[in-house]
Amino acid sequence: MMATPNHDLALLRAQIAAQAARMIAEDGADYAGAKRRALRLVLGNAQHQPASNLLPDNAEVEEEVRRYQALFQADSQPQKLHALRLLAAEAMQQLEQFRPYLTGAVLNGTAGEHDDIHLQLFADSAKDVIMFFLDRDVNVEISETAHFKGGRHASVETVSFYWRKQQVHAELYEMNDLRGALKPRPDGRAQRADLNAVRALLGAADDNPGIK
Repeated sequence: MMATPNHDLALLRAQIAAQAARMIAEDGADYAGAKRRALRLVLGNAQHQPASNLLPDNAEVEEEVRRYQALFQADSQPQKLHALRLLAAEAMQQLEQFRPYLTGAVLNGTAGEHDDIHLQLFADSAKDVIMFFLDRDVNVEISETAHFKGGRHASVETVSFYWRKQQVHAELYEMNDLRGALKPRPDGRAQRADLNAVRALLGAADDNPGIK
C-alpha cells in the first residue's frame, strides 16, 4: 500500500517530536526552541516552506519526552523528579498564604536535572508577594511571563528565587484568576496542583517507586 500524504505528515511530526524530546530531556531545551531546531534537523536543507501543521504540539512532544526518559534516564530521572517535588512542596508550604500551585515539568512528571520549579501564586496584589520576600531578605529577580489564560490577557510578574539551592519561578496572579484555573488539560492531566495534591504525588511515589 502506498503511503498517503497524511501518513507522511504523521511520520514527520513523530520524527520532529522525538528529536525535540531528546533535546528537552538531555539539554533542558524549552519546547518552542526544541521544536524549531528539531524541524531543521528533520528537514535538512529543504528550501520549501514547511506545512503549518508539520510541527507537533506540546502534548505530542511531552509524550516523547516520557518515552525517552523511560528508555534512557530510568535510573536517574525518577529520583530527580521526586527531589524536585519535595523541594516544591517545602517552598509551597512557606508560601501557603498566597494559594500556591505547582505547574510545569515538575508537576507533569517530565522534570530532570535541567528543570526549575514553576509555581503560580494568587494574591490581592503582586506587591504583597514581593514584600513577603523583601521582608525576609530573600533575593529575587523580577521578570514577566505570559498569562496562562493567553489571548487578550496581559503578562504577569514573575519572581525568581532560590530555595535550598534550587531555582523557583513564581508567577503572580490576582485572586480572580483562580476562576476556571483548575480545569484539566485536554489529555486529562492536571494543569496545576495545590500543596495537598503535590503531597499526594509524593506519597504515591513513596508507595510505588517509579510512579509519575
